[in-house]
Amino acid sequence: MCLTRCLYNVDKIFLASCMNKFDWHSEPLKDNTIITASYKNTQNVRRFFQSHFGANFKMNREFMAWVKVNVGKTLGDAIKEFENKI
Repeated sequence: MCLTRCLYNVDKIFLASCMNKFDWHSEPLKDNTIITASYKNTQNVRRFFQSHFGANFKMNREFMAWVKVNVGKTLGDAIKEFENKI
């Protein structure tokens, strides 16, 4: 079980590094969008989170840092993380 989980995480990180060319400014974003090493806090990303948390959603430094260091996780994981911090 642990080995399977570890291999799954390695695959996600590998996929995220392969997707380094992902355009955070214009690509459609979904809950299953993988956070890549090229992640940027763009208006597109802000709109995505506003669609989940409302128009008053604001990024904070802690959340922005969490996203940057969690390459390989998904935007759905980021939503859960933000909900846990509220």
